[in-house]
Amino acid sequence: MANAKAKTVKVTLVKSAFGQLKSHRATVRGLGLRRIRDTAVLTDTPEVRGMIRASNHLLKVEEQG
Repeated sequence: MANAKAKTVKVTLVKSAFGQLKSHRATVRGLGLRRIRDTAVLTDTPEVRGMIRASNHLLKVEEQG
């Protein structure tokens, strides 16, 4: 019950991962994004934040409550 109100982050792919480093492509796939304008709502954890930081030039991030 402690995580019943866990914060979430809405992540949208705004730029193609094509032509990027292999690790950045893998990070985008790990976030659950496949094509431009795909959106994923993820739990706000340090692991997810690190993935977002690695590929932030391809993503748009919105804080959720």
